Amino acid sequence: MGDQFSQARGAQPAVCRILDANLDRAREGLRIIEEWCRFGLNSSQLAAECKEMRQELGAWHTADLRAARDTQGDLGTELTHPKEETRTSIQQLLQVNLGRIEEALRVLEEYGKLYNPNMGTAFKQMRYRVYTLESQLLAYRRHQLLARSHLFLVTSPSENLFSIVEAALQGGLTLVQYREKTANDTVRLSHAQKLRQLCHHYGALFIMNDRVDLAVAVDADGVHLGQQDVPIALARQILGPQRLIGRSTTNPDELQRAIAEGADYIGVGPVHETPTKAGKAASGHEYVRYAAENASIPWFAIGGIDPSNVNEALNAGAERIAVVRSIMEAEQPTLVTQYFLSQLARQQTVRSMEPNVSQSYV
Repeated sequence: MGDQFSQARGAQPAVCRILDANLDRAREGLRIIEEWCRFGLNSSQLAAECKEMRQELGAWHTADLRAARDTQGDLGTELTHPKEETRTSIQQLLQVNLGRIEEALRVLEEYGKLYNPNMGTAFKQMRYRVYTLESQLLAYRRHQLLARSHLFLVTSPSENLFSIVEAALQGGLTLVQYREKTANDTVRLSHAQKLRQLCHHYGALFIMNDRVDLAVAVDADGVHLGQQDVPIALARQILGPQRLIGRSTTNPDELQRAIAEGADYIGVGPVHETPTKAGKAASGHEYVRYAAENASIPWFAIGGIDPSNVNEALNAGAERIAVVRSIMEAEQPTLVTQYFLSQLARQQTVRSMEPNVSQSYV
């Protein structure tokens, strides 16, 4: 067997060049991911996984593979594509480089079989490790951004849907839920795709209301479920661990059940009666106070909150709020968004200076 692989190495210098190039490609891609894990996410665990795989790749990058390199004779150095020249967001940058790593490892797995009997197995295993890393990276980023998000925009039908959402994103919004109860699925799908692109361009999370299938179809960051929607366990089975699942709650029992079932965040309300939830009695600030004392995951006070009453919800213990009409029907969505964020930040500052006050669940 050893003689067979020695002959393969000697007879196929092109194989060595392919292995050399893809070892470089995989290591470079991993370094890009590692830097974001270290400096962007502050995750020592994910950064360490990237570093460990880079070191393993380095151990395979032997002197004879490096000696086969012919940069001047490599036609690929002159090949490029317009999409390689730009990156529109951190998420796109990460996805591009994760794909680059996975493709390189697949090449190493196949061509490595001609070079070393252990190479194919080693790189197959590493490719699955990168798949896991990709899921962990997406989940970590989404949970981190969720924890940092204190204002949640839930959309309502509007002729100016996209311009309103973009204006709010420009004001600092980082969490958007697309809610449309009456449109057909073709319209919902089209709107959801555009909103997801818009949100990701601004580095915000995009959540699909109710529909787990559409959340998967448009690659949303998660889904928000009402009490009458599919169980959280089923949604998790379909969406996987990397996407967020939210649940609306109207009383302490629903809150505790949502947490027990594995929701990533919950809505608490309606604080005030609202046409968005026609026929539902307001839960009032008493339920907000209950959530402040008992919720162990991020939660958003929701229901009729506007600039005139937002401080009442904050004084009752809310640290995150979700709004619909206050932004969707605002003449200046950017300014309203900035106002809400400033009030939320002010309240956080006040609470951080008060002794014996429950801190944020971030």
